[in-house]
Amino acid sequence: MINPFGKTDNTDHSRLPRDELARICKAMGHPIRMQIIQFLKAEKQCFCGELVTRLPLAQSTVSQHLKTLKEAGVVIGTVAGPGTCYCLNRPLLACFKNSIGRFID
Repeated sequence: MINPFGKTDNTDHSRLPRDELARICKAMGHPIRMQIIQFLKAEKQCFCGELVTRLPLAQSTVSQHLKTLKEAGVVIGTVAGPGTCYCLNRPLLACFKNSIGRFID
């Protein structure tokens, strides 16, 4: 089985450990990153330049936010020609949603 972090193992990943929940919450806890997540949810995938045209920010700022989301595993970046195409890590976000629900209940 491949877990949401891209590693192969046989453990149950319907719940994320607290440190992973905290790491993801921290990465998602910025208004610009929340906008990026909403955009990727609607568009499925895009290049950094597409986000720059949608957000009133410099390309370097958008790239830094994408880097933070990527390091937390929230987005996946795939090199495509001269740029990187970004999409949501939907398996991880499904585990995150389930884990947050269980944590709050």
